Amino acid sequence: MNPPVDHPEGCVLEIKVHAGARRNEVRWESDQRVKVWVTQAPEKGKANQAVLEILARSLGIRPSQLEIVSGQTSPQKRVLVRGLNAQEVTQRLKTP
Repeated sequence: MNPPVDHPEGCVLEIKVHAGARRNEVRWESDQRVKVWVTQAPEKGKANQAVLEILARSLGIRPSQLEIVSGQTSPQKRVLVRGLNAQEVTQRLKTP
């Protein structure tokens, strides 16, 4: 996976999702991967909605500023983060 990349509307973030986990968590890994654990099962878009909510909370933005642009049915997703550039997203996710 790649680090966040700037986009005209903000940046694109690649994430790895673990649905059906025991906890909700977002973690910035040392290899610049972003992993998201959600308790929701991957059915009928419930896990995707949970991913957007937990990611928005971690970034300090509204869920409406996030959009899954690819990987709706895959654990590997690309998320458009509106209003924040790649550097801001990296900094917010690295800060515990």
